[in-house]
Amino acid sequence: MARHDPLNTRRSEERLTRLIQERLQPGADKQRIDERIWDLFGEDWCVMFTDLSGFSRRVAEFGIIHFLQTIYESERLLIPVIDNHDGFVLKVEGDSFLAVFRNAHKCLQCALAMQQTVRDYNFSRLQEEKVLLCIGLGYGRMLRIGDTDVFGAEVNAASRLGEDLAQSGETLVTGAFRTECNGVPGITFEALPHPPAGTDSAYRVAVSGQKTAIL
Repeated sequence: MARHDPLNTRRSEERLTRLIQERLQPGADKQRIDERIWDLFGEDWCVMFTDLSGFSRRVAEFGIIHFLQTIYESERLLIPVIDNHDGFVLKVEGDSFLAVFRNAHKCLQCALAMQQTVRDYNFSRLQEEKVLLCIGLGYGRMLRIGDTDVFGAEVNAASRLGEDLAQSGETLVTGAFRTECNGVPGITFEALPHPPAGTDSAYRVAVSGQKTAIL
């Protein structure tokens, strides 16, 4: 993973703040300012959000030490997989990761490898020690601010898919991600009936001969 550059991030944030402040002024040419913001920060990325299913309930049941153990294990297991698939982890917050990828196929391969990693890990674990992974993926134009954050409709949709809609063992993707990553052998996309805001459609990734959820 690329080394975090706090100076670059601070400069990006300061530049964006100045433009937002300019946009707030009476009579500001918002269209021109928006074009400048997109020119400065707009990039095409695949975005991944992860979450651990039932995490809050298990914390309440087993306590804060269990919380810390599960966080430690999820980072130990999954961050190397993201690195190996050329992803960049931008944030780790509690039981969730935010990562970005340039290549949609590598992003999908990474998600599948992460799910396989936790399946292997969970095989011999007690139920309360299992890492139950949920993943949401999006693709498209977004604002990347330094090495710490991304913003955009696909970001919001992927977050909703991974953190709110996916069940344990599931990888859900936006319609834009599916279009960018269609035609992968052994992979099918099952349409979800109610896609989240920010995307016209959403899909569950299904691997031939493999269950998509850990129940």
